Amino acid sequence: MSAPNISMDFQRHPRFEQEPVSRLQPMPCRSLPLRVAVVGNHLPRQCGIATFTTDLCDAITAEYGPTGLSVAAVNDSYSSYAYPARVRLQITEGDISSYRETASFLNSSNVDLVCLQHEYGIFGGNAGSYVLQLMQHLTMPVVTTLHTVLRQPDHDQRIVMQQIAARSDRLIVMSEYSSRVLQDVFGVPGEKIDRIPHGIPDLPFAEPDIYKESLSIGGKAVLLTFGLLSPNKGFENVIQALPRILSQHSNAVYVIAGATHPHVRAREGDRYRDQLQALARERGVENEVIFHNRFVSPQEMASLVGAADIYITPYCHEAQAVSGTLAYALGAGKAIISTPYWHAAELLGDKRGVLVPFENPEAIATAAIELLGNDAARQAMRRRAYSHGRQMVWSRVAQSYMRCFTRARAGRLQPVQLRFPAKAVEKSAASQLLSA
Repeated sequence: MSAPNISMDFQRHPRFEQEPVSRLQPMPCRSLPLRVAVVGNHLPRQCGIATFTTDLCDAITAEYGPTGLSVAAVNDSYSSYAYPARVRLQITEGDISSYRETASFLNSSNVDLVCLQHEYGIFGGNAGSYVLQLMQHLTMPVVTTLHTVLRQPDHDQRIVMQQIAARSDRLIVMSEYSSRVLQDVFGVPGEKIDRIPHGIPDLPFAEPDIYKESLSIGGKAVLLTFGLLSPNKGFENVIQALPRILSQHSNAVYVIAGATHPHVRAREGDRYRDQLQALARERGVENEVIFHNRFVSPQEMASLVGAADIYITPYCHEAQAVSGTLAYALGAGKAIISTPYWHAAELLGDKRGVLVPFENPEAIATAAIELLGNDAARQAMRRRAYSHGRQMVWSRVAQSYMRCFTRARAGRLQPVQLRFPAKAVEKSAASQLLSA
């Protein structure tokens, strides 16, 4: 197939020449029973979905071997990437014909099942509607992982989600809350939904001091946030809390690790990071706020998270269905302070973390002071978090995905319908989105 909108680069790029088959061990002990094509972003594109897709593929490869697994990667319109060999196709985000051509290629390639990673912002069209062109033309079962489930979608978001739900054989969510929203807001029957947690690496339970010297923060009480920077992350609230924390724990530092989100950087450059740095100077804590201004590699991420005494997610909005960084920190056995967005409220229950109100620096300061001042309480919280995280390690997540794939194949003969289909006006609007 020679369509200009799809790139089939089978040559392994030098960046990946020495990369192991997977970061997970042990090596595969059984064969992948299906030919699976994963559609989503993929590293080295820098975003959370790319990291998730890459980790999921690594985990499936570790459990079942690389044969039969391929990826169709979605590219933003202004970038190109040196992908590893598993990326067989590249979809141009803003080119609707690229989605149809990808479906045609997958249909002719003896693919047994497509695993779609969905987030509204990674696909072209209104509310990411171009992905419907892909789904409309696929002939094999589709399992869709939903990274965002909105309780109050706008009109286009509602239509797109209803169409995705109708065209997917199974839907995967990462929290019970997302499952309830799918059922209550979008009319998806519970039997069509699988809840599989966000995967995490199987890290050891280790004391932070082991990692601090290599990062030149030995002897410090480390507060950490990591992930791509964007204004909805609320990092300014931790900086505002820092003077009070330092009044009780003078050796504290706040590490902010991660590059500015590429979409944010394209619109406004590093303005948010500049604002954070200016705020740190204004509050007199410039020397206690450490920025790691880069996209963090898996190895560096393990060291940074390992060095943290407290991990903080101060996000500003409740409607966040999943946070991969929160899952990672919990799996590493970190003491965690978080605002009560949906994923955090669920994941940090049973005293696995401390929840504080949104945009409340005083509450963040109080929680940090108490945790840093009570080693026994902090260690107990860490152990609860680490124990809970064992069910989320990538090997178990890969096995859960395979069971879901098997159910999707078996259920193709008995499709499940939405409990309350889209209204006639929404069906008409969906047709317009599909033909856009």
